[in-house]
Amino acid sequence: MDLTPEQGQLFTSVSINPPNAHQMTVCYGFGCRRRAMLDFSAADRRTLTHIMASGRASAAAERMAIQKAVVWFDRRVGPMIGTDKRVANADIRAGSDATNFDCFDTTRNAASLLLVLREWGLLKHHTVDNPRYRGNPFKLQLPHNTAVIRDNTTGVKWVVDMWPTKYAHVPDVMPLDRWLNES
Repeated sequence: MDLTPEQGQLFTSVSINPPNAHQMTVCYGFGCRRRAMLDFSAADRRTLTHIMASGRASAAAERMAIQKAVVWFDRRVGPMIGTDKRVANADIRAGSDATNFDCFDTTRNAASLLLVLREWGLLKHHTVDNPRYRGNPFKLQLPHNTAVIRDNTTGVKWVVDMWPTKYAHVPDVMPLDRWLNES
């Protein structure tokens, strides 16, 4: 899979292989301390293809389809690895690392899913961009990471952030500039 150096770093930094058209490593347990392999079945591919087809009309529709694909991912892996009990904004204070994702996990997982969708040719209006970081103590902003897509027509970057939502809830998708200024 063709990756930028920043995308590659998402995987090499925790010693996992990047996703491919057939499988991806699912990170959980805070900082990818726990891992599981998600092997995409023919049924998974059909489902994701159907979900993404609903976004073919426009960039806005594709972003909504991406949200649905992330919810599908959450529902697909949750029962398998125990994250169907996960909470929003999980970090070490949330307790059970065995049932939660921190923002490092959700960044890797969302970016991996987006890269698989790209590999399958299911992204028409967006490109998978480099993950982004924010954190400014002077703005009372805690450190946080997220996956990013870029609109092919406007060049606007959008975050795809499942960390602030609990299990099977729609992830945040918003312009990167807005996300960078949230606290």
